[in-house]
Amino acid sequence: MDRIMEHSDRLTATERRIAEVLAGEPQTIAFGTVAQVAERAGTSGPSVVRLAVKLGYEGFVALQAAVQQELARQLGPAHDRIRQRPPTDLLSRVMETEQDNVTRTFAGISAEVLERVVSLLADRRRHVWVLPGDVTLPVGLSLSSQLSQLREGVSLLGGSEAAIGRSLGGAESHDVLVAVDIRRYERSLVSTVQLARDHGMAVVAITDSPLSPLAARGAMAFFVAASGVGPFDSMTGALCLANLLVGATAARLRQGATRRLDAIEDAWGALSALVAEPGGSEPLTAGLLEAPAGLLDGPTGADGMGPGGRGGDVLDWSRPALPREAGAEA
Repeated sequence: MDRIMEHSDRLTATERRIAEVLAGEPQTIAFGTVAQVAERAGTSGPSVVRLAVKLGYEGFVALQAAVQQELARQLGPAHDRIRQRPPTDLLSRVMETEQDNVTRTFAGISAEVLERVVSLLADRRRHVWVLPGDVTLPVGLSLSSQLSQLREGVSLLGGSEAAIGRSLGGAESHDVLVAVDIRRYERSLVSTVQLARDHGMAVVAITDSPLSPLAARGAMAFFVAASGVGPFDSMTGALCLANLLVGATAARLRQGATRRLDAIEDAWGALSALVAEPGGSEPLTAGLLEAPAGLLDGPTGADGMGPGGRGGDVLDWSRPALPREAGAEA
């Protein structure tokens, strides 16, 4: 916040710790109590209140209201954020925001929690169940896909509660559930996490705040920054965290993972599944990735789509497009 920058040279060591929570975990300030903020900063409640007054607020409640207002602007529903005027310097704003998301995400990682989680993910005796929400699905897909190439026993959960329940019917109490979701938190996902906890499974939460319902009751938690410049939250910090977990697990499972990756590569080769050869030493098959002539041509509307904003003529996928004659009208 701007007020922290204005008073940075006047903050005590204790106040700086509280300010770090304010800057790095605004959700904790916005939705927590004085006691919870003090616990996160390793200080006392009166110190939190004194910092609020030093920053120019009447007290903690006024500071909390200001943070809530700012979060409402940054993290509100997409249908609200789309109505905000976009920044003029969009490219630089997105670059700065995404870099900040990664920095804040990694700065908040506990080395102890990371070690415990990687030990669980690398334990082949434990099945790993990955449960993302709808908005965090890219993170869950990336994490589960790459972990499953390193070891067996990794499943991506999705679909209805009935489908998830059917899959978890084969889970055991020593298994691991990795839950990935951010505010506003899907109700069914929270219920599934609670069910896993009640049955003794180890729960790893990838979420956005210590106050997230996923992080409650002893879960090992990573907190990701998800600020977005546009109407949607960013998954960049969470994806980078997933890369860290996969990389650390690969280092732990190097010998066994090598054999598994070799077997996967052999299967891909037998199926001719990929265009490029291993290592990229051979050129791509000539023309294989070229679009058929005229496929991408056609009249467009003001929004870059066809007339009416829905793309022009319907493509006939049963036959390739014919090349246009020189001088023919588009």
